[in-house]
Amino acid sequence: MATQATYLGMPLALDDLDVENVAYFKHCAAHDFHLQKCGACSLLRYPPTTACPWCANPKSEWVKVEGKGEVHSYSEVHHAIQPAFKAHTPYLILLVDLDTQKGKPTEHESLRVVGNLVTPDGTLAPPDMVRRVGIGTRVRMVFSDVGPGLAIPQWTIDEGAAQPAKPWRYPQE
Repeated sequence: MATQATYLGMPLALDDLDVENVAYFKHCAAHDFHLQKCGACSLLRYPPTTACPWCANPKSEWVKVEGKGEVHSYSEVHHAIQPAFKAHTPYLILLVDLDTQKGKPTEHESLRVVGNLVTPDGTLAPPDMVRRVGIGTRVRMVFSDVGPGLAIPQWTIDEGAAQPAKPWRYPQE
């Protein structure tokens, strides 16, 4: 039976046949961030998948990972396609380089995890918070509970971390 929930009034469903994502979101529902660790090369991977993207080995185990990192890139949405997001514009979609496994398997690689910028309690960030975030901003993972057994991993500013004096942002009109 699929796990079902709603986020900002939109229906979400996670099919039981999607084994890797079911396991991933089971950890998220417990507010724990876990990634698959390859049984052969020991590299972590994201998103969840059936085999290692580096060595193609299908064996893996789930390991707890610290959900902290630095904004690698972002998209600032001003025109929401989904009506549920319209009242929350502008909002940020962040691509975050995790501190874990940064520079592996090559110096230019990193585990990059996507999520919205939210307040520490998991609600979409207000405009004043959106304006504070750019490339280089330090963030930490929080979870937005959306239904029984389902939480979405999101990002909030890591107030306990040293922040860049002025994170790089795209020029504003």
